[in-house]
Amino acid sequence: MHYTAGAPAVWDAAFADADDCLLSSDQCVVKAQHHFVKGLIEIPVIGTDELFSWAVWVSLSRQNFARAADLWETPGRDSEPPYFGWLNTELTVYSSTTLNLKTHLHTRPLGERPFVELEPTDHPLAVEQRTGITVDRVREIAEAVLHPAGGGRR
Repeated sequence: MHYTAGAPAVWDAAFADADDCLLSSDQCVVKAQHHFVKGLIEIPVIGTDELFSWAVWVSLSRQNFARAADLWETPGRDSEPPYFGWLNTELTVYSSTTLNLKTHLHTRPLGERPFVELEPTDHPLAVEQRTGITVDRVREIAEAVLHPAGGGRR
């Protein structure tokens, strides 16, 4: 019911020792120029009270990243307006790329990962976020993620 990306799509293991790069479980900076926060794309599972989620990386402007980072451990941070960003995680279970989909990152109370709201387009991921997915679709995603030799993009 939950899958996570370890790093943004633009991250390279060679960045790990660079002074101008950082990768933590929640935030990432690449070459002091690109800034990312990890959030959740939550998708209702039809006929249940459960949510399926993708933990993904969203690129933010330097200004929005600085603001989010400044408030990261601040109670009440969830009253912040959402930050505009671009999805920077490739989810290969979708037939078209998920890179650079427009998003809004909503901070939540301390201890909760931000919520990623996708722009309401006709991209299959955005449609699923709006309309939900079936339990069968959850199984299909699990099969594709856990056994990628079977296919990648569908």
